Amino acid sequence: MGVIGVILLVAFIIICILLVCIVLIQNESGGGMGGLLGGGNSAAFGSRSGNVLTKTTYILVTLFFVSTLGLALLNKTNDVKPLSSENVQTDASSLESWLDSASTEENTSDASEPVMQPESGN
Repeated sequence: MGVIGVILLVAFIIICILLVCIVLIQNESGGGMGGLLGGGNSAAFGSRSGNVLTKTTYILVTLFFVSTLGLALLNKTNDVKPLSSENVQTDASSLESWLDSASTEENTSDASEPVMQPESGN
């Protein structure tokens, strides 16, 4: 991750902290984001949609999504191997060797444990 990635990551963390604080500060009785869906007498987007806290929340949410998208684009990798017969054969041979080692371990552990015979009662 380069310098741009580090700057974007620091900005992302600051945006997350500010967003949590702004949401916690908002009034629970319909003045905040919760008033948008169940506002009762409110207009389409709440009666106090011009509130400073609400506008700040919208801006921070937009910055959150933009920074998330930016971090995802910066950190994407192209390490996907194409599916070919060579990869499948290699994976199959490693699976067979793993199964062989697992069955060998089972055989050795079975031989070392004493066999318990059930007691016969009269």
